[in-house]
Amino acid sequence: MLLRLPLILETRRNHALEHATIHLLSRQRPNTRMAGHSNPTGFYLLGDLTAQEIWEAVTEARERLNSGESGLAIHPGCGTNLATTALLSATLAWLPLRGTKSTLWRFLLIPFALIFALIGYQLSKPLGPWLQQHITTEAHLGHLRIVDILRVRAGVHRIITK
Repeated sequence: MLLRLPLILETRRNHALEHATIHLLSRQRPNTRMAGHSNPTGFYLLGDLTAQEIWEAVTEARERLNSGESGLAIHPGCGTNLATTALLSATLAWLPLRGTKSTLWRFLLIPFALIFALIGYQLSKPLGPWLQQHITTEAHLGHLRIVDILRVRAGVHRIITK
């Protein structure tokens, strides 16, 4: 299956570890803004954090994911949720307007387009987390291990996995 191909699977596992790490760090530092970006060799973590804090959180996150706490792999601030909301809302808003050539008709159809966009917004709420769980993350980390944490610059760390 496509989701099990090596580079894709590694990215999905790192994405899960990134989310779990952010969950744990957010509980310790509730007023610290954080973001991450995963790839096959690890992930970047953005936020005013120390390498020691990150090391402790990423180690605990790995252990907890491997112990079956797969819910840590799902994060409400994930780009998957944002992309799902934008794509579904925009697509559904476009439906009543498609094929309409008259400017007057387009203007008259705007309320319907807004209603369709709201329907798309509501449908995206359960769909985004579902996509995270089944497509964009893999909570079963297998033999993934944390190799190093590098400070790239102030507020940016690189977590390297293998």
